[in-house]
Amino acid sequence: MLRVSDLTKSYPTAGEPLSVLRGVQLELAPGESAAIVGPSGSGKTTLLQILGTLDEPDSGSVTIQGEDPFALGPKERAAYRNQTIGFIFQDHHLLPQLSVTENVLIPALASGKPSSDDVMRAGTLIDAVGLSHRAGHLPRELSGGERERVAIARALLMQPAVLLADEPTGNLDAKTAKTITELLLRLQAEQNTVLVTVTHSLTLADDMHQRYELVDGQLVQRERFGITA
Repeated sequence: MLRVSDLTKSYPTAGEPLSVLRGVQLELAPGESAAIVGPSGSGKTTLLQILGTLDEPDSGSVTIQGEDPFALGPKERAAYRNQTIGFIFQDHHLLPQLSVTENVLIPALASGKPSSDDVMRAGTLIDAVGLSHRAGHLPRELSGGERERVAIARALLMQPAVLLADEPTGNLDAKTAKTITELLLRLQAEQNTVLVTVTHSLTLADDMHQRYELVDGQLVQRERFGITA
């Protein structure tokens, strides 16, 4: 369960502080997905970074499975993040000198040498995203859609409770974007994890269980044809 309550965040400026998030509320159960849309500068990335514990809120709370990650020290929070939160970035952030398998195993390296179970799970995920025949290839030998598949497999390696995706189809053509969206939702449902994605794509947003728009720093829940809450 992901619970966000009364979240606020502002940044100092030469004049008044710039308020980006104003009392954000969000609650998602395991297996649920949500898209957050809004124009550039509306605070989508800031919210995603806070949910991923990469940035801290000014006030309010974030709990994952009942635990407050911001109550942890920096080292403990980093370990918690690695074990509990998966990230899918728009630009993949694959290491160019590593193979597909090695890139997928990166989260396991944080605690030392990957175990045999880690390697087996990486192979299972690579197969699930349809890249078994590419397991030994380098990122430069892959298409954009294939690199995104590797990023999805990597994000799921540690079986995270929360999966965060930043424009996961932003650099893809419509056909590839649809394929990646279907794959992401299938694997997220199989793992019963919470999925939050920020996107400019209304097509992607409408495929999620819930769709929100950031308006004046607050999340407004929307359906395809209007506001529902």
